[in-house]
Amino acid sequence: MSDLLDKAKEFAEAYLNKMNNEKIQVGDEARKNLSHLDFDLQQEPVDELEVIERMNKYIEPATMKMTSSKFFGFVIGGSYPVSIASNWMSTAWDQNTGLEKTTPATAAVESVSSKWLLKILGLPKDSATAFVTGATVANFTALAAARNHVFKKAGWDVEADGLIGAPDLQIIISEESHPTVYKSLAMLGLGRNRVTKVKTDDQGRMDISSFPEVKENSIVITQAGNINSGACDPISEICDLVKNKNSWVHVDGAFGLWAKASSKHKYLLEGVEKADSWATDAHKWLNVPYDSGLAFVKHKHALKAAMAITASYLPTENAGRNPSDYTPELSRRARGVDIYAVLHHLGTSGVEELVNRCCACAKQFAEGFAAADYKVMNDVVLNQVVVDFGSEELNLKIMDAVQKDSTCWVGQTIWKGITAMRISVSNWQTNSQDVEESLNVILKIAEEIKGK
Repeated sequence: MSDLLDKAKEFAEAYLNKMNNEKIQVGDEARKNLSHLDFDLQQEPVDELEVIERMNKYIEPATMKMTSSKFFGFVIGGSYPVSIASNWMSTAWDQNTGLEKTTPATAAVESVSSKWLLKILGLPKDSATAFVTGATVANFTALAAARNHVFKKAGWDVEADGLIGAPDLQIIISEESHPTVYKSLAMLGLGRNRVTKVKTDDQGRMDISSFPEVKENSIVITQAGNINSGACDPISEICDLVKNKNSWVHVDGAFGLWAKASSKHKYLLEGVEKADSWATDAHKWLNVPYDSGLAFVKHKHALKAAMAITASYLPTENAGRNPSDYTPELSRRARGVDIYAVLHHLGTSGVEELVNRCCACAKQFAEGFAAADYKVMNDVVLNQVVVDFGSEELNLKIMDAVQKDSTCWVGQTIWKGITAMRISVSNWQTNSQDVEESLNVILKIAEEIKGK
């Protein structure tokens, strides 16, 4: 086993040491060589070292270098070294983190991580925390609690009786809500199309003047961090609008919720604590390994009613905090370990510095594009930059060339009817020099293509 783990460590270290200096895009030859992984499974066992050597030979070259300091294609971070180490340790511990009695250590780590997170994000300290896979399941989990709470107050037991014959439910949502919110609504049986969409302003925020009349039995889904602009809905005002109704306000804050960790940017989410639930991703701005989503729910009883499970063989009685009472899964890995490791490593000032640096890098990108007379479509309030080089044809050519050059990697979006370049800065390694190098490449390519 020592030889096997030493070899895995050797491969991992080699990868991490070179990732910032390699082409980010996967090359054609590496893609082609993936075919070597596909063969008829042999009958007899194969030596473990041979297995991981083969995997490293063909899989590693075909990985997109998403952990690079110059990967700006999606709103995802890398993984802090401490979280990689903690992830290896938690894999070795192999704790099925569902019940406090059987996995007391990892259950305790989740409790502490929850307390730290609620304080950093400025959320009510008695809120329940669910450690889930990502923002999709975080939204699903929080909205399951919302469904339980609203229907219960309307006199309907949705967990027992389902949705057939249930009272009417109004769902209010932004016209620029993320697709994962619609997926969550579909999985909950609430429907993708049975929503009232609110118009947005020029930055993608819900336009409060266009907000519909709120009815009894309603769920309002807001956004902290528009996926294109980074702008945040007027969540505080919306909470005030619905407070006298049987309603629930949810915040999809996949990355934007982390603005609360920064004294410089938390103004964007003033009053967000008035909401009933919040969803975010630790593998975005906290930079821990996948999978690590988080759902926070003010009404703990509603979350437990929607998620808790009992069975004769499960030791759930007289326990402390059973992690499975708050998540869709009973069996899962110890996700809280990586979050604990990064928070303990960074402290509150380190988390704030990370958020502030990423936002400063985004502003540096915006200033560089503006100085070159290219249109930055959004007010850069967080870590998102949307750039229009003049036409859809030009934008597509420039983005394609930048990705093929592979010094840095940028994303593509359609916002306000325009196909544009989207840059997201979320990686713990990204600094001003990375931005300068990336800007030089992008602007050079843009001028070359415009000159043709």
